[in-house]
Amino acid sequence: MNEVTPRERKKILVVSAHPEPRSLNAALASFAVGHLRAAGHEVRVSDLYAMKWKATVDADDFPEHAPDRRLHVMAASERATLAGRLAPDIAAEQEKVRWSDAVILQFPMWWFSVPAMLKGWIDRVFTSGFAYGPEVPPPYGDSALAGRRALVSVTVGARETAFSDRGIHGSLADVLHPVQHGLFWFTGMTPLEPFAVHGTNELPQERYAATQAAYARRLDGLFTERPVPYRSLTGGDYDHDMRLLPGVESPGTSGLGLHVRPAGSG
Repeated sequence: MNEVTPRERKKILVVSAHPEPRSLNAALASFAVGHLRAAGHEVRVSDLYAMKWKATVDADDFPEHAPDRRLHVMAASERATLAGRLAPDIAAEQEKVRWSDAVILQFPMWWFSVPAMLKGWIDRVFTSGFAYGPEVPPPYGDSALAGRRALVSVTVGARETAFSDRGIHGSLADVLHPVQHGLFWFTGMTPLEPFAVHGTNELPQERYAATQAAYARRLDGLFTERPVPYRSLTGGDYDHDMRLLPGVESPGTSGLGLHVRPAGSG
């Protein structure tokens, strides 16, 4: 563990999403909190299941929305956000995100995505006017939540080879693209390579010890590790229709990898 100086001390939000408090995910979240606090950082936790987080977006999220008025979620969320009239649980989570220098999402991969509880946290917390919208800078770069680092810590039941470039499940980078690029980078947060634990349906104690050690190294590098080099929307790589300009990519690059800058390109 690397202890930090007062100048290096950071504020970190850990968001955990698993229904079982004795689960591997709960253990990893607890380990992260303890390790980061022992290093001198300030940590806050949102344990979504313990909080009984409401996962569905509806008119109750916007208390001043007239019941006889059609609910346009983006417009209603923006009005409520800018007026400071969001439901209290949403406002509290937004305050945690604003407070943070880094956000860690801890979750099991269920059906190639995040659990519904975590998706509901994303849907309700990252409102227009807070995480995106006409009142904030453009997405994919120096946007609303710029300056924060972001780390996914995910447990996966399948073996690692199944999530490789030729694996039947697709590459892990592609499967996590909606979170890494569509949530973190879209809102301006700086994503790191995910920390993934594979084959977690049965994890012997000796493997868990090695997992803890590997996770500790990633946590120690939370603010120094090189992030995923996604392309900025305003960096000159895209046209006005948000399409990548021809010839910008490295030869042979295709799919979602087009939106990652090649090594050595700055």
